[in-house]
Amino acid sequence: MLDPKYLTPQQIVQELDKYIIGQYEAKRNVAIALRNRWRRMSVKSYIQSEIVPNNILMIGATGVGKTEIARRLARIADAPFVKVEASKFTEVGYVGRDVESMVRDLVDQSVNMVKARKKEEVKEKAAQAVEEIILDALIPPMRSAAAGFSVTSNDSQETPTSDVELNERTRNLFRDKIKNGELEDRKIEINIKQNSGPGVGMIGAGMMDEVSMMNLQEMLGGMMPKKAKKRKVTVGEARKILLEEESLKLIDMDEVKEEALRKAEDAGIIFIDEIDKIVSGSGKKGGGGPDVSREGVQRDLLPIVEGSTVNTKYGVIKTDHVLFVAAGAFHTSKPSDLIPELQGRFPIRVELTNLTQDDFVRILTEPKNALTKQYKALFESEGVQLDFSDDSIIEIAQAAFDINAEVENIGARRLHTVMSKLLNEFSFDVPDKIPTHSQIAITKEMVKEKLSGLVKNRDLSEYIL
Repeated sequence: MLDPKYLTPQQIVQELDKYIIGQYEAKRNVAIALRNRWRRMSVKSYIQSEIVPNNILMIGATGVGKTEIARRLARIADAPFVKVEASKFTEVGYVGRDVESMVRDLVDQSVNMVKARKKEEVKEKAAQAVEEIILDALIPPMRSAAAGFSVTSNDSQETPTSDVELNERTRNLFRDKIKNGELEDRKIEINIKQNSGPGVGMIGAGMMDEVSMMNLQEMLGGMMPKKAKKRKVTVGEARKILLEEESLKLIDMDEVKEEALRKAEDAGIIFIDEIDKIVSGSGKKGGGGPDVSREGVQRDLLPIVEGSTVNTKYGVIKTDHVLFVAAGAFHTSKPSDLIPELQGRFPIRVELTNLTQDDFVRILTEPKNALTKQYKALFESEGVQLDFSDDSIIEIAQAAFDINAEVENIGARRLHTVMSKLLNEFSFDVPDKIPTHSQIAITKEMVKEKLSGLVKNRDLSEYIL
């Protein structure tokens, strides 16, 4: 993973360019926001705690790359990232998720990231412990009756003089076989720890908040003894199961929690999608009905974005330095319809442009995860070579662009539908009718033929969801 410490804003944009076509202004602003985090952490004076991130509001139609920019940015920064939809939240007092759950999800994500890194650090030590457990299951050790320790001979060529010595030599032989992977399919019996019961449900717990409930369940779960269950599995399966258990034994969870909370506070990114759905199109004159709780959700979001303290099952987290990236299409409303306090908390506004036909051509060919590359890899797994001519890619882009113009503009997501329709028959025929080592050449004429029904028919509901 690239260290953001050494990435300049221009380098961050170059990394984003590998996956996202166009939208330079949006990439530029998120790159500055990411670099500013490292700049803040490098400030030595008291002012460090006073520097707050400039949250970003992305405005653009669906499928132009809003979510992808935020997700790729989090990967570059190796930062905890959570995507939530504003429309899923409700005002306090209504049925639905409360806004603090997004911060708890961020901490969960951060804990998982830190735990995964710590597991990687102790992987070698845990693997050695697992080998010993597997060895004990295959050849149980024998102890010397006199001293309680096993006896080993200095000269490996000598004939074993006791059962203990024979046992030790056999164990050494099997230890080498386990390391070499010669016994992966051998069945052994191992003990697996499991919780004694399912999650605890509470009746009449209306006065308890979500965090209190989680803490109570965790406490009760910790008080109940964990039963060891015997299972007969192969050595390969046992290795996977036991590696998880042994890794957790070597990790200090208190240290993980502390580091995860710090990481979430200083580097966390929360992406709030569909923020326009909690805005009433008529501004402050919005009526009742289904819109009744929209402004309430905005007011509930405000303290989280402003900076507040949230209780989680891992501890308390402050959201002052969490970067919030909000996005919405704003078809029937405008960003100015948000409540003024919330508008002020998203000082950077970026309008993403609609994708052109040329953009579609580039999306199909340039990104590391381009659709054409994905389909080539899928067919290669069957031993079939898939080739796209330059004309065919232009034709696919033209078809997607025309359908977006005629029906509804869903941006680059339309390419998934078009490609699926184009290659549906080939995907079905491989490997029955199209055998291994075959070659499929996609031409302009073939694209026209396969997609003719899609482009001509204005009522596309039969084909496109």
